[in-house]
Amino acid sequence: MSQKVTKATRLRQRAQTRHATLQLDDDAASVHLSAMVTLIESKQKFRHPEKRNRPDTPVLRKPDWIRVKAPVSPGFHETHEIVRSKGLVTVCQEAGCPNIGECWEKKHATMMILGEVCTRACSFCNVSTGKPSPVDEDEPRRVAEAVYEMGLQHVVITSVDRDDLEDGGARHFVNVINAIRSTSPGTTIEILTPDFLRKDGWENLVIDAAPDVFNHNLETVPRLYFSIRPGARYYHSLRLLERVKTRDPNQFTKSGLMVGLGESKEEVMQVMDDMRSAGIDFLTIGQYLQPTRKHAAVDRFVHPDEFRSYEEIARSKGFLMVSASPLTRSSYHADEDFAKMKAARVAANQ
Repeated sequence: MSQKVTKATRLRQRAQTRHATLQLDDDAASVHLSAMVTLIESKQKFRHPEKRNRPDTPVLRKPDWIRVKAPVSPGFHETHEIVRSKGLVTVCQEAGCPNIGECWEKKHATMMILGEVCTRACSFCNVSTGKPSPVDEDEPRRVAEAVYEMGLQHVVITSVDRDDLEDGGARHFVNVINAIRSTSPGTTIEILTPDFLRKDGWENLVIDAAPDVFNHNLETVPRLYFSIRPGARYYHSLRLLERVKTRDPNQFTKSGLMVGLGESKEEVMQVMDDMRSAGIDFLTIGQYLQPTRKHAAVDRFVHPDEFRSYEEIARSKGFLMVSASPLTRSSYHADEDFAKMKAARVAANQ
């Protein structure tokens, strides 16, 4: 039996190496810095100690419409080298984003500040959980240098949750924004923030730094928060985005949802209404992909036609910009979508 398993494993490894196009199959794939895609196996060091004792969840076979190309282009390697040389972390790598090949080829990378270890343990997320390192005070300078060297017109900055910090990382966000504006004044800045839960107004510091886009993802419908996003509170996240609009009406706000976790269409539509009540400008909707068997299971794979339906419904509710597709992620095509959103606001005000 063991010989058969070993032979099957060798054949599978050869097949994965031979193909330039891969289908994310079996255990969800995560893309390494070396541009290879490896399956997260139980023998590797646990990135999520809090998930160690969770029972394995079933893994659904992925449909044909969820495909990505292996990241092998020169542009990908150039971006990788810049990120590596600056000692930076990207959510593209940490979260195993399926779009890393396409985005990095265009020199689009979402910088993840405040370290690579999160204080939350959301069941959908592949970012490591544990005790974070002290804040790297030199990180804003290195991020700004990377943005300058990449020649980015639009940059997305996100972070892990830092519940261990008094300000939740707010001052560090401001330092990064100011550093980028100092070296690349023409670059527009989009931030994807944590929720600043129980941080007593520190989020106002970030709002007042006036990023061009303030993004905070609601992630899922309220009914699923306890199992999917247990450390967060739906209405607190919604109020955070509403507070941005109250404090700075000209600042674009953005939020995203994952589907395929067991939500109903009616629940998604209710979240859309909640978002519009909070004045949110931009909605992203993408398919949830299960990182490992220790993470939340995929309930179903939503067909592309359903995503098109969600987009039509969202636009009818008044969002300036909507991006809905199986592989849509918060920062996917962020630069192009930001330009479209600005144009939509201008058109709406004429």
